[in-house]
Amino acid sequence: MRRALVTGGNRGIGFEICRGLAAAGMNVLLCARNESDAEGAAAGLAAAGLPVEGAVVDVASPESIDRLAARELRVDVLVNNAGVLAPGVLLEGSGDGMEESAAVHLFGPWRLARAFVPAMAQRGWGRVVNVSSGWGSFAEGLGGPAAYAITKAALNALTVRLAREAGAGVKVNAMCPGWVRTRMGGGNATRSTAEGADTAVWLATLDDDGPTGGFFRDRKRVAW
Repeated sequence: MRRALVTGGNRGIGFEICRGLAAAGMNVLLCARNESDAEGAAAGLAAAGLPVEGAVVDVASPESIDRLAARELRVDVLVNNAGVLAPGVLLEGSGDGMEESAAVHLFGPWRLARAFVPAMAQRGWGRVVNVSSGWGSFAEGLGGPAAYAITKAALNALTVRLAREAGAGVKVNAMCPGWVRTRMGGGNATRSTAEGADTAVWLATLDDDGPTGGFFRDRKRVAW
């Protein structure tokens, strides 16, 4: 049975991705920044008979990623879902939001890819799904708060380059979940968490003839 690792899996879109991948027959490593969140969320899915276990990783911390990688777990599917939404504009404020956003949206996914994608390539099969946003799309105008837009655009760039370098059999794609009713999206958002997770689950379970190096919304390719 293949194993999927999902960051930010304890709530919202990440939790639904974990549910969907487990229902599709994968063992799922539900990751959160602290043990209580990871274990509590995983227990809820496991109680429903789904093969889900919790794990701790703070994607903004290289040391935390190193500790996870040191467990030498087989990971066949990597879903970089963890995200932050820092307010503000480029030329005002402390800049902390930009640094945190870059750590979570760019450097964390890059370090996780370095930890797990080479083994996928050696086995000849793997899937990487980067949960991005239309706000990170040049075609859609880089909307939203500056730090979020810029670092999601960087995640999209990482997707394109990683797809080129990952090796035969490893598919790397990004997706936009749309405006989803989560703590980040707010209660007025137009989509449920299950709707937001659907494209990520689809990309994580692509057939061997599926796409790579693309950006998708509602299972359809959209412009970068």
